[in-house]
Amino acid sequence: MSIQHAILGLLSWKPATGYELKKIFEQSPTMYWSGNNNQIYKTLVKLLDEGLVTNEIQHQTSSPSKKIYSITEEGRACLKEWVVSEPEIPELRNTFLIQLAWADQLNDEELDELLEQYENKIGTQLLYQQEKRRRGAPAPGRSEREAFLWDQISENALLFYRNELVWVQQIRKQLGERKQKEEKAAMHYTIVDHGGSKYIEVLSAEPRLGTEQDAVDLVALCMEHESGYILLHSEALSEDFFKLRTGVAGHMMQKWINYRVKAAAVAPKALIQQGRFKEMALEANKSHHFGVFESREDAEKWLLKE
Repeated sequence: MSIQHAILGLLSWKPATGYELKKIFEQSPTMYWSGNNNQIYKTLVKLLDEGLVTNEIQHQTSSPSKKIYSITEEGRACLKEWVVSEPEIPELRNTFLIQLAWADQLNDEELDELLEQYENKIGTQLLYQQEKRRRGAPAPGRSEREAFLWDQISENALLFYRNELVWVQQIRKQLGERKQKEEKAAMHYTIVDHGGSKYIEVLSAEPRLGTEQDAVDLVALCMEHESGYILLHSEALSEDFFKLRTGVAGHMMQKWINYRVKAAAVAPKALIQQGRFKEMALEANKSHHFGVFESREDAEKWLLKE
């Protein structure tokens, strides 16, 4: 399809100036040409030379004269010849798909930000098209069938943005699920429901947990599963966690306290009683925030005690 067919179609509806054609292009969701003056007027000159349109100058007293274009019978025949021709396959020209093709070089946060930006743009465009349709874009409506066809053309544009929005949202969701699976593979945990109270039991981790970010990640895991309790086995914790001088335990515990997550650790007696960690463990067990125990049963009982 060329812009000349679009212009012939619009002039078959009603005579128009180049400026009026430009405004219709701007408001149409399907007539994808830029509709700049040069493009429109060059096409009108070509159509005029070919005898497909005519023009007349309309003089105005308080405004510049207008050149109004009308379609000729030859123009109508040309338009119909194109309308009955074999439909073309739609061209897919979406620059974002090319961006996405090379997006594996981004980290998880950068990729999600890129997808979020596209999702927001599509969502905004969908709202814009819905509002345009609600207000009613210029349309011939010379018959009920023609009004129906133009309405379906608007629906086609809306469907594109709806589908695109669902598509990008699904990508973000599936990438999030993939990340969770990877994290679950690195951190072996289960969700335990004990008498209606639910907690996250972390059995092991590779690498072992020992940073403030690890503590925050465990908080996020709790939020995801709507739980406020964590039970950690020593196989999931770094050796530095049990060495008080490193400050690892203190920093991680503080994160859990800040986010109001109650945590318990299960460790062999040898780990619990080494150095000053033993003293800290005794004090911690008296609190409502963190406890250290030799058996899983004792840890669970303390963890779920209100």
